[in-house]
Amino acid sequence: MTSQRFVGRHRRTVAAVGALGAGLLALSACDKPTPLATVTVGRDTVNSEASCHNDGKALAASSLEGCLKDKKAKTIKVDPDETVRFGVDPEIADKGWTILMNGQPLTDSSKKTYRTVPGSVFFNQQYGATGGSTTVTILEGGDSKAYGLWSFKLKKDS
Repeated sequence: MTSQRFVGRHRRTVAAVGALGAGLLALSACDKPTPLATVTVGRDTVNSEASCHNDGKALAASSLEGCLKDKKAKTIKVDPDETVRFGVDPEIADKGWTILMNGQPLTDSSKKTYRTVPGSVFFNQQYGATGGSTTVTILEGGDSKAYGLWSFKLKKDS
């Protein structure tokens, strides 16, 4: 009877160690998540991982145009009278970041983790807006090098 208990315990221990090893192997095969960028309007917030990111290395110029056309961009409603708040992880801020509107620079590069822009800007023709929605992209980098892109769709909510 004692030997049966030992065999039962031994099998459970081996099974637990095997499950732990399989779990660790699965975790090591996962991609490291990219830093997050966040857009907040009033009480609503959306955040996103990068649509293009090369783990801290510069992106190839040829890939940037495709990255700017991110079809999975998170959407947030914007009342033109509200302030739109942009936040980035410190890892993004360290390299500098710019807000692009429809692919064109809207702001100068910043190394802060937080910026605000009046909501009306995103629907103003003077800034290149057309219709009731605008694609806004956060570009990590500067000095002609891009390290990551995060895109969001801002829909007019009036």
